[in-house]
Amino acid sequence: MKILVTGSAGFIGFHLANRLLDRGDEVVGYDNLNDYYDVQLKYGRLNEAGIPIKEIEDKELLTSFKNKNYRFVKADLADKDFLLELFNKERFDGVVNLAAQAGVRYSLTNPDIYIKSNIEGFLNLLEACRHYPLQHLVYASSSSVYGANTKMPFSVQDRVDHPVSLYAASKKSNELMAHTYSHLFNIPTTGLRFFTVYGPWGRPDMALFIFTKSIIEGKPIPVFNYGEMKRDFTYIDDIVEGIIRVLDRPVKSKLSAAESTTHSSAQEATNAPYSLYNIGNSSPLKLTDFIEALEASIGLKAKKELLPIQPGDVPATWADVSELTAATGYTPVTDVSDGVRHFVEWYKQFYKI
Repeated sequence: MKILVTGSAGFIGFHLANRLLDRGDEVVGYDNLNDYYDVQLKYGRLNEAGIPIKEIEDKELLTSFKNKNYRFVKADLADKDFLLELFNKERFDGVVNLAAQAGVRYSLTNPDIYIKSNIEGFLNLLEACRHYPLQHLVYASSSSVYGANTKMPFSVQDRVDHPVSLYAASKKSNELMAHTYSHLFNIPTTGLRFFTVYGPWGRPDMALFIFTKSIIEGKPIPVFNYGEMKRDFTYIDDIVEGIIRVLDRPVKSKLSAAESTTHSSAQEATNAPYSLYNIGNSSPLKLTDFIEALEASIGLKAKKELLPIQPGDVPATWADVSELTAATGYTPVTDVSDGVRHFVEWYKQFYKI
């Protein structure tokens, strides 16, 4: 298939593009290379994928020197005219939208960018899918939509009416927008509520990256909620496997009797070609236990600075992935000790430590 992967210079997008290429798909990567975090890390991912980073210009398709089936374009989803032109030219079979302004805490001080990237950009993508039909649009939502929910584990059947950050509100908006377009224009869409993803080439604003850097440098690490935080940590390879399983199974607007036992509950209301799943490890881990696994991999003890929970954060996340498992056979397999070790090995190699 020919797949558009937006956010392809990002953490998950980089790994997903590589997996799609490995199995023989043609991939077009799309990323605006914004400076929310160190752009050199994004360039590093592109270099690893064979994109000639010294030649990157806006809106120019570059072909990987490692794989002729991979092309990359630096562009913004807010540029509707260019996006429609690209869809018209390429005629994609599928789209995986991972492009978004990330970060819960960042949304407290920079709200405008979340509307432009996560709302306006996603609307433009839906419009492109409307005018140039494709087999399946898979898009990233987030566990943050559960907001103030206290019932565990989080289920896609739970109401999510109380977000506690603008980032969460923007992701819930994406789910509503996708359903509208699925219902009105018969566009097959699937939203994936990601939980805490970690692994090599991860984002430097995430806990694992911050902790690793500080421990190696002998600096204290911030441990919020006084160490009582719990997260559903999921290794990147397991996440990518889940995305591909979903991508290969476009949701249908009419269900057969056999399919009715494995479809997403999100489809029940209107029977539109729309589905929604949690994707996580379904095994929450206390933050202090995660730090212990990191200490073991690095061979150094952390200096912990215990702090109160931050505005916009939630004390715990826990994914109920039963619907995704029923529909696709998705089962995470990576133990946290192995996943953390793989990250530390990559970190030391990338930063030449």
